[in-house]
Amino acid sequence: MVKHDLRILIIDDEPRARSFIRKLLINDPSVEIAGECANGYEAIRAIKTVRPDLIFLDVQMAELDGFAVLEQLQPEEVPAVIFVTAYDQYALRAFETHALDYLLKPFDQERFSRTLQHAKLRISEQKNTQQGTIAQLLANESRRSAYLKRITVKRNGRMLLLRAQDIEWIEAEDNYVLLHSGKDSYILRQTLSNLEGRLDPESFIRVHRSAIVNIEALKEVQPGFSGAYGLELNSGAKLRLSRGYREKFFQKFGYPH
Repeated sequence: MVKHDLRILIIDDEPRARSFIRKLLINDPSVEIAGECANGYEAIRAIKTVRPDLIFLDVQMAELDGFAVLEQLQPEEVPAVIFVTAYDQYALRAFETHALDYLLKPFDQERFSRTLQHAKLRISEQKNTQQGTIAQLLANESRRSAYLKRITVKRNGRMLLLRAQDIEWIEAEDNYVLLHSGKDSYILRQTLSNLEGRLDPESFIRVHRSAIVNIEALKEVQPGFSGAYGLELNSGAKLRLSRGYREKFFQKFGYPH
């Protein structure tokens, strides 16, 4: 089964115009002619059903012109557009709709080929960008799912599952850490650096070589002398934002003016 790069819809109320564009496309193995439409209403139905990558769209059509067709579609339904018309006065409005090109009738094979090649390149770039974005989102989601959601801690001989989001801040104590949650603190045999790598960086931030803070627990940044900063948490706890972590902190929350 042949895999085509582009699905194309031809929309024009003149049969000869549709036939001419079809003839120019028919021998291109990278495209699939997904259909033809003779008016704007057919075009809207076909675009919603066929979901073409590219449409050749006549401007002037009875009842519903090319611009009105696009206005009837949701933004996510609008494919790449090349306007086709015998009138040059619509060019500015066409490009305001972000059309890829504007073919003025009559045009020849050379002009059409240049336009189609440009469209292929633009659409390919857009697809690659979208695929890259989706891949990045999936990768981020995969990483987030690997972060600790709950941490097992001991309290009076019992094993408790402490939710990571309930931890206000984490304090280093040699090869141990103290997890501060509300009025309670829990000791965990683990280094701060090791635990930091298992916490979601969207939720926790290192503010000192011996302290990590839950971003949601931050209440206030307090300027001190000589460029020093203190942090106050919702519980009233006060920590120091050390120089080594200051740059990353303000990149995330914005620099003070």
